[in-house]
Amino acid sequence: MDGTTYLSDYRPYPFTLDHVSLTFRLAPKATRVKAALSLAPREEGAPLHLDGEELKLISLAIDGQALKPADYLLTEAGLTIHPAALPEGAFTLETEVEIAPEDNTALEGLYMSKGMYCTQCEAEGFRKITFYPDRPDVMARFHVRIEGDQSVLLSNGNPVGHGPGWAEWDDPWPKPAYLFALVAGELVATHGTFTTMSGKTVDLNIWVRPGDEDRTAFALGALARAMKWDEEAYGREYDLSLFNLVAVDDFNMGAMENKGLNIFNSKLVLASPETATDLDYERIEGVIGHEYFHNWTGDRITCRDWFQLCLKEGLTVFRDQSFTSDMRLGPVKRIEDVITLRGRQFREDAGPLSHPPRPDHYREINNFYTATVYEKGAEVVGMLKTLVGPEGYRKALDLYFERHDGQACTIEDWIKVFEDSSGRDLSQFKHWYTDAGTPRLKVTDNFKDGTYTLEFTQETRPTPGQPEKPARHIPIAVGLLSPNGDEVVPTTVLEMTGDRQSFTFTGLGAKPVPSILRGFSAPVVLERETSAEEQAFLLANDTDPFNRWEAGRNLARATLTAMTVGAEPDPAYVEALGALIGDESLSPAFRALILRLPGEDEIAQSLFTAGRTVDPDAIHRARHALMATLAERHETALAHLFDASAVPGPYKPDAASAGLRSLRLACLSLLSLRDDAARARALYASAGNMTESLGALGILVTVGKAETELAAFRKRWQGNPLVMDKWFVTQLSLCPPDEAPDLAARLAADPLFDWRNPNRFRSVLGGLSANHAGFHRKDGAGYRFYADWLIRLDPLNPQTAARMSTAFETWARYDKARQEKMRAELARIAAQPGLSRDLGEMTARLLG
Repeated sequence: MDGTTYLSDYRPYPFTLDHVSLTFRLAPKATRVKAALSLAPREEGAPLHLDGEELKLISLAIDGQALKPADYLLTEAGLTIHPAALPEGAFTLETEVEIAPEDNTALEGLYMSKGMYCTQCEAEGFRKITFYPDRPDVMARFHVRIEGDQSVLLSNGNPVGHGPGWAEWDDPWPKPAYLFALVAGELVATHGTFTTMSGKTVDLNIWVRPGDEDRTAFALGALARAMKWDEEAYGREYDLSLFNLVAVDDFNMGAMENKGLNIFNSKLVLASPETATDLDYERIEGVIGHEYFHNWTGDRITCRDWFQLCLKEGLTVFRDQSFTSDMRLGPVKRIEDVITLRGRQFREDAGPLSHPPRPDHYREINNFYTATVYEKGAEVVGMLKTLVGPEGYRKALDLYFERHDGQACTIEDWIKVFEDSSGRDLSQFKHWYTDAGTPRLKVTDNFKDGTYTLEFTQETRPTPGQPEKPARHIPIAVGLLSPNGDEVVPTTVLEMTGDRQSFTFTGLGAKPVPSILRGFSAPVVLERETSAEEQAFLLANDTDPFNRWEAGRNLARATLTAMTVGAEPDPAYVEALGALIGDESLSPAFRALILRLPGEDEIAQSLFTAGRTVDPDAIHRARHALMATLAERHETALAHLFDASAVPGPYKPDAASAGLRSLRLACLSLLSLRDDAARARALYASAGNMTESLGALGILVTVGKAETELAAFRKRWQGNPLVMDKWFVTQLSLCPPDEAPDLAARLAADPLFDWRNPNRFRSVLGGLSANHAGFHRKDGAGYRFYADWLIRLDPLNPQTAARMSTAFETWARYDKARQEKMRAELARIAAQPGLSRDLGEMTARLLG
């Protein structure tokens, strides 16, 4: 047995579990957990298997009667009670175990973070707390008693009693074990209330360590905004009297949606103008929304098994993206989401880690919390909404909540509500969930006698385990522009279902310019031969914001790829960009996106896809040269825009102010190549907020003039872990590539590099891998450093080590020498004795 779990092997649990009573007696090295499980058999003669890892069994009884050793089998993976020892009807299983939260460095189950007890049970952490059927389709009501000397003792649901050294909680809603939560510590809360659409008052609390409460106001407001939005957009009302949110310093993930007690990585809660950037504020709002929206799409309706993970995560990401879009600038948010999708998920799809949103097997489920499940899962939901329309989408979701409340569901259940509510056959659409890979959409066109024809062909290349792919059902949003820039055919959704398909438009006076895949209506790669003049035309005239940005991106990408082999910057692109700089009809945030060149990793992927040589050093030189050209050609306009984009008055994290700061920093990054970074140094010295302070610091790092400012930043912020994470990652991601591996080694020796903390570990290793040419330095130093630290972390925190290993997923892009060096490091990791299942599976997949 290789430990692989297969979707085809799913069987319902042979027992029902109605109610769970838990008692925790907290102690760092010896916490006692008593559990009483109310069970009843579904199948006659079935053994009772309970998952359990790293548990010391103290006692075991059924209906008060202790079991004999011959009645059960205890292994490293769990506890199995033989059928002969089980009653014929309903019974209560009572267990007591001992665990050591202080020694739990994997941060799964119950662990300690700087003296605070906290839990992380998704996906399979509850089995490290007590013996239990740790699977999402087993849902039960929980009653929890916590005994400890901490001032705050929290669990899921509603408080039902408390006294000196104890508290009891009751959750009236059945939930799977992965949604269980417990927090105990010396905490303080920022309080608020929310009145639901039915008039019920809900108490809101954000719990933090003393001293951090002055950085919680924005998070509390974001929570209230999310609750209101969910009522208005989805008709979903909160269902408990209390909502608690806790900030934790040591956390493997971003946040966790435990019913009524959300646990967050501190970086996604704490914010003040001096310590958080505009991007931090936007992420806090979005992630708080995401975890709150899980209350219905994940908690009230959960997934039947972990193969259905994208059912809750893809839908909830789509909901949080929509929320942020409504709170901020919708078109800009859509562009940012697509940049993320292409940078993470398209990259994933193009390599050895490619998998469908719903995989059919896994060895370690923690390795499938991926961009494909989250970001591509959200795109699939968006396509469904496009196909059935906004009203049809709301009708389908209403049916979903009505039909499946309190259930553990599958992708088939999800697709069925859309079919039943719309009357459409979506069997072909289901391939988006079951098939891996990014479809490639090729387009040709023809115009004759007033009729314009677009012909599409689709192809999805082979991926691991799926050599052949049937045609997808692809919604293609198209508009047509006349040669003078007027829109002659507004946005129309074409539905492609075959390998090759044509669509015609009649009654046109001249050959139009097509605007294809508006709003990025499907997660595909669009391939169409177009001229630079046509892209410049779309950049100047397209009425669809996404495709207008896309035209500029295409021009920039084409220019950069040509420059990697010695071409000069394309004058058409340089001039088109200049025309947009002063266009006051465009939002500052949109212009900032236009000014942001494609990253080096994006250019590498573009070259690889085209079958061309990927030289990280040449890409870096080309990008720097294009920035210098833009700075020289548009220096006067950029300087004017930099001055005009200053935001007056106190800092505000609203979208309009953030857009101005983004534009100002985009101008500054170019101007610093012309003024010897004088403006950046002046802005760093005068900045009154972290957005401009860190932005200026990053620019100074990029041009190699940040030594004094880096020292000053460290001195000022060394007592703030979240700000120091920014210090680490900014240096490594933006420093000259030749220096990156050596700088990483120096920073890893810094006393502030607490490598056991996931945020700090990610700031250094993630910063290095984000420095494209630096990570891929020819001598392989970046690869060796990275592998050394994955090997060191794996015995303590295998989940974080495995997730960070994806830096190696693009090894096939590069020259033979770099490929050999990366594969050698992966092989070295794979050969480590005692390698975790998490990292072991990842290295095996990466090596193919």
